[in-house]
Formats: sequence, structure tokens, C-alpha cells
Amino acid sequence: MDYFIPFITAFILSFAAILVFNPIAAKVGLLDLPNERKCHEGAIPLIGGVSIFFSVLLASSLFIQESQTLNLYLISASLILFIGVLDDRYDLSVRVRLVAQVIVASILIFGAGFYLSSLGDIFYFFDFRLGYVGILVTVIAVIGCINAFNMVDGIDGLAGMLSLVTFSSLALLFYRADNEWFLIPLLFDAAIIAYLFFNLRWPFASLQKIFMGDAGSMLIGLTVVWLLVLGTQSNNVHGLTASSDVIFSPVTALYLIAIPLMDMAAIMYRRVKKGHSPFKPDRDHLHHIFERAGYNRKQTLIRITLLSLLLALFGIAGEFYFVSEWVMFSVFIALFIAYNWALAHVWQIITWLKRND
Repeated sequence: MDYFIPFITAFILSFAAILVFNPIAAKVGLLDLPNERKCHEGAIPLIGGVSIFFSVLLASSLFIQESQTLNLYLISASLILFIGVLDDRYDLSVRVRLVAQVIVASILIFGAGFYLSSLGDIFYFFDFRLGYVGILVTVIAVIGCINAFNMVDGIDGLAGMLSLVTFSSLALLFYRADNEWFLIPLLFDAAIIAYLFFNLRWPFASLQKIFMGDAGSMLIGLTVVWLLVLGTQSNNVHGLTASSDVIFSPVTALYLIAIPLMDMAAIMYRRVKKGHSPFKPDRDHLHHIFERAGYNRKQTLIRITLLSLLLALFGIAGEFYFVSEWVMFSVFIALFIAYNWALAHVWQIITWLKRND
């Protein structure tokens, strides 16, 4: 009961919020119109992120004990949501978005007092402590995580399903540590499931399609990085009750966001290598490659989600069975190298597979 009632409440609130905000979207211009990069029919309301936020906000006020850390998170989430809504409406410049992301990172660091002071024993011989350099690393991590989930939002359901994998994993890890922060990812799970009913129009085809917009993907990225920092850093744990210093190791965090992180890093590397801005939109993401390889969007969604789930479960298993952090980190680096190589040679691989089919 400590999780069932909050979950159902957040789901109902999210579903209701979508119904309330849907007719407002056209009046305020929160619509996604098809263009050369967006292949969908008609104007789609961009109200998923707003609905998710308000459902989590209301549910958290009912079920989570108030604290300074929680209040600061909600303030930073409100700010990033506001910037995301403006971006959905007016298409803000990269500079404006980055400034806003630095501000919300500052709230986490200087307001709540959390930052990446240690990366754990990823180099085997010693605990890799960052000291005050961790402040800069945390700012980069916040920007990276927000943009990772923003960039992966390319086909129906993908950002929602990948965030479900991440939030469910985080809820499990926090709950295992008897930490009340497990309710935040749980509430997001419920709100996102309600959103996916509309976004995928399943199991009710009569529901009007909506998108989460940049507001939703940026909100999810911010929330994920807050939870990752709170869960991995021992020197700054305060606010809601925690039963242990560290909820999970920093290297485990990499596996929980593996697909968005790897896709963002690989795509930015290829853009810079071509002499383009790392933030310039293109059609070279993982889901685009699946589609060009002949898979439809449903098949692409299922395969990428299963891959994300597999990597998250692998990271959680390493945490549960106390696998050395340097081993888990080495495996992750090897996976990333293999991932980047595979994307760079994807057409040769596809050609070879077709020849040997």
C-alpha cells in the first residue's frame, strides 16, 4: 500500500490533466506541425510533459514528506518545464536552453548541496574522488542527461518507454535501500504510463495522440539526473530519510541511462567529426537507423526498449551481486565502443546479414 495508492493517484491525475490541457493546446499554440524532419499527420498537442509534471507535483504533495531537497527539486523542475514549454512554442536557441540547464544544475549543487564528489572505484586501485572539480562535472552531467532524453525523443513512445525503464530501475534501487525518494520515480512511472496511452493510442485507438514535447523530455532528463546524483553520493545525503550513505554506485547509474547516453554521445561525436554543431538535428539516431534498415516504428520501439531494459538489468545485477565497480565500468566502456563501431559500420553489417540470410 505504500506504493500502490500513490501510483494509482498519479496515473489518474496524469490522465485527467491530459484531458484538461488537450483543448487548451491549440489556443496557446502548443502544437507540433509536420515538416521535413517530423513525419506525422496533422497538428499534435505538445501537452504530455505539462500533464506529467502537474500529476507528479500534486501526487508528491499528498504522499511525500516536505523537505528542502524536495522543494528545490520541484523548483528546478518547474523552471526546466517552463523553458521546455517556451521551446515547444517558440523554438528557443541552443544558448538559451543551455543557460537554463546551467541554472537548474546550480540549484542542485548550491541549493540542495548535491554534486558528484566521487565516481567510485572505477579504476580499480582507488576511489576516484573529484573534489570541487565535481561541481563542473555535475553541471556537465545535468546538461548531458537533459539533452540525452531530449534527443532520444524521436518516434512515438520511445522517450516514454526508455524513461519507464530508468524510473522503474531507480524506484527499485531506492526502495531496496528503504529510501523515501523511491516515490518520485514511481510517480513518474504512473504519469508516463498514462501519457503513453495517448501517445501510442493503445489500448484505446480512439484517444487523441499527444506528444510530450521538449518540456516533457527535458523534465524527465532533469529528474533522472537529480535521482542519479542523490543516489550515488554519500557526502551530501539529506532531506528525505535514507537508510544508507550510498544507494547505488556511480557506475550503475551509467547502465540505467545507457541507450540515451550512448546515442547522444555517439551522435554528437559524429556531428563534430563532420564539422557540424553537436546540437544540430539530423536523422542519424539509433531509431532512424532501425527504420532505414527496414523495421517499422513499432518493431523499432520494442527492440530499443528491450535493449535498454537488458542493460539496466545488467547494471542492477552488478549492484545486487557486488560486482567490482571497475569491472562494470570496463564492460560499459567496451559496450560503448562496440555500439559506436556498430553505428559507424551499420550498413556494412546489414549488407552482410542480408547476404547470409
